[in-house]
Amino acid sequence: MNSENRLLTADDIAQRLQVSKSLAYALMQRGEIPTVRLGRAVRVRPQDLEEFIDSRVSNANGAPFGFLKK
Repeated sequence: MNSENRLLTADDIAQRLQVSKSLAYALMQRGEIPTVRLGRAVRVRPQDLEEFIDSRVSNANGAPFGFLKK
């Protein structure tokens, strides 16, 4: 399995987002980052993490997309 297809752990998520491991787990638990369950293990597909990141990219005014929805 190449590194593109490798499922990511909470440690991987935390490192990639430069946040704490507990925040990575919280994002996964709240469903903000979709997860794959393998028994007791919880993993994230790389493409789901990239979609999570892309969904939080700011627009030209610095506001997150969807932030100013009325």
